[in-house]
Formats: sequence, C-alpha cells, structure tokens
Amino acid sequence: MEQVTIYGRMSCPFCVAAKNLCESRNMPYVWVDMIEKGLSKQDVADRIGRPVYTVPQILVGDEYVGGYDDFSAYVRRQPA
Repeated sequence: MEQVTIYGRMSCPFCVAAKNLCESRNMPYVWVDMIEKGLSKQDVADRIGRPVYTVPQILVGDEYVGGYDDFSAYVRRQPA
C-alpha cells in the first residue's frame, strides 16, 4: 500500500484511531499534527484540494480517502 498521510490532532480520538489502524496493519504513514505544525483547516484544505470541516483528513498516496470512517472502510477493502 502507498504511504498514508493523516492530518489531525492528538486530542481527536478518530485521528488517534487512524494512526492506530495504520500501526496495527503495518501500513506506512505520516502523521501531520495540525496543532504542532500550526495548520488551520484552511491550510489543510489548500493542501488536499477540498474543503475541510472535520479531522482527520486522510490520503493514501495522492488519493483523498476522507475521514476515519472512510479510511477504515478503505482498509477493509484492501487485500490482507
């Protein structure tokens, strides 16, 4: 699987769940802590090319997947 990029916050349980899902599946990922990096939702929207209302925002490679529920469903569809 291509590298996963997770834009989120450590205070967000869905963001942490996305990180944990990557770790449990040994999927390569990059965690972008929006608070640590000083990123606003608009900054992330500019990077991913779509409006951001919630976190996490997750990409696989260059493909936008969505939030945690979308990502979890995406992972379930992938071969083991």
